[in-house]
Amino acid sequence: MAKAEKKNRSLAPLRLLMPYIFRDKGLVIAAFIALITASAATLTVPIALRNVIGNGFSGNDPSKIDGYFMAMIGVVGILAIASAARYYFVTKIGERTVAAIRKDVFAAVLHFDATYFDAARTGEVISRLTADTTQIKSAVGSTASVALRNMLLVIGAVFMMIYTSWQLSSLVVFVIPLIIIPLVAFGRSVRRRSRKAQDRLADASAYATEMVGAVRTIQSLSAEESVRGYFDDNVNQAYDAARKSISARALLTMILIFLVFSSIVIILWVGARSVVEGTMAPELLIQFLLYAVFAAGALGALSEVWSEMQQTAGATERLMELMAETPCIQAPEKPIQIEQGAIEFNKVGFSYPGTPDKPILKELTFSIAPGETVAIVGPSGAGKSTIFSLLTRFYDPQSGVITLNNKDIKKANPEQLRTLFGMVPQEPIIFNGTIADNISFGSEYSFTHDDIAKAAKAARADGFIEAMEGTYEARVGERGITLSGGQKQRLAIARALLRNAPILLLDEATSALDAESEAHVQEALDRLMQGRTTLIIAHRLATILKADRILVMDEGKIIEEGTHASLVKKGGLYARLARLQFDMGAMKQNAAE
Repeated sequence: MAKAEKKNRSLAPLRLLMPYIFRDKGLVIAAFIALITASAATLTVPIALRNVIGNGFSGNDPSKIDGYFMAMIGVVGILAIASAARYYFVTKIGERTVAAIRKDVFAAVLHFDATYFDAARTGEVISRLTADTTQIKSAVGSTASVALRNMLLVIGAVFMMIYTSWQLSSLVVFVIPLIIIPLVAFGRSVRRRSRKAQDRLADASAYATEMVGAVRTIQSLSAEESVRGYFDDNVNQAYDAARKSISARALLTMILIFLVFSSIVIILWVGARSVVEGTMAPELLIQFLLYAVFAAGALGALSEVWSEMQQTAGATERLMELMAETPCIQAPEKPIQIEQGAIEFNKVGFSYPGTPDKPILKELTFSIAPGETVAIVGPSGAGKSTIFSLLTRFYDPQSGVITLNNKDIKKANPEQLRTLFGMVPQEPIIFNGTIADNISFGSEYSFTHDDIAKAAKAARADGFIEAMEGTYEARVGERGITLSGGQKQRLAIARALLRNAPILLLDEATSALDAESEAHVQEALDRLMQGRTTLIIAHRLATILKADRILVMDEGKIIEEGTHASLVKKGGLYARLARLQFDMGAMKQNAAE
């Protein structure tokens, strides 16, 4: 029973590919017809050769020889056409299958929530999306076809061997178990080792992705040697795992080739004695021998194909693990529609996954009226950014309720909910595309050049854009490497303006900028905030003096609330922060003067 269950588990990943392979049944049927035709043509060759030897050489009539050889050329022609058709159809199936799998896996990854990416490495996900799908393409587009072709050849050759000489064929019965047993036994080992090699390669890819993205930091810290050494270790581990997998495959191939061709030699020996004794015609022995060679070659190819299929099973298993991942944040079966309105946190408690004993928010309660500008300040770790993550449903609180327009946001589709928010983060993500692509990124509508230019002008970004070669079609490099911090911020503001969401979330939007850039960005933010409900996270208190209200947080709770003037008068935490910042600012100004 345990063995059967183990076998089912080993085959299960490949069965998961069937819905993708059979999406176009007509293509599969055409490939199968071509496959059968090619196999039948191959199996016809020994019969034609037997007739040539047995009949064509028996007389002096050249026309008979010509006729038999013309028939053989016809069979070869059919074989060539069928083989070409098989290659075309099967390769097309492989490409189409992998394209569909890549789309589904990528779509699944895009819907993973923050909890998954808190623990996973993006490089490993990319490895699965590229290397593993390439392995599947090779299997579906080539290996599977070769496997089916050789299976048909084995079955057909064995049947024709029995038809040709059942006495010699009886010897094959004793040989088959000797071939099948190591094929199955070693196949499981190959699959296990191949999965381990793929995992080690994914580790190396994940580390390389992370390090390449931070190459300037690595160089600035003179850490090239240590990073290279760590990557070398990962690559060596992947190589060792692959080497063990290759060794198992090589050993399997050696054993099978020895068993198969030793069996042929023994059968040929017995058949040769039968010919000498006059109990078997020479042309029948040649026909039998050709079928035995076909069967042996097909079995030898199956040993290699079996190893490939085991590798593909491991790759499929890894990909299906991704698609089987269930996001913690999901839309309810019947989501409600939420529109702009008052924001309210009611006794919200939250701790990040994996750290339940370290609560970030503790029965947090506050409300924000539509159109109000509210700033959230406090020391690092107070829970400010967590409020944004909960409000946009990247996480759900463990206790309490968050409502928008008096509706629990858990009852809404997260995608619909997030359309209500426009965010300008401290470090905006700029993509490797054009200026226009970055400003319009994420918008569900197609905007004209004038719409994009108008948003850029309102964000005070038009000046530097028009100074660039290509203006709005200028490419900015990966992560916007050609732009300054202030320029990235203004592009993010233009993106938010074009999004035109009713609620604005500003997360330290000016904290990393110099005075001149901050002035430009702050002016753009003032325009963006007009007529919108705005939440601001800020360490620089000078940027929130105009806020309608200021919420002061510490250790996951709101400990003070009011305007800048009223909070300074209270003499609490905000007053101390304000005194430190403004006194320090005055000292810097005096020192500059």
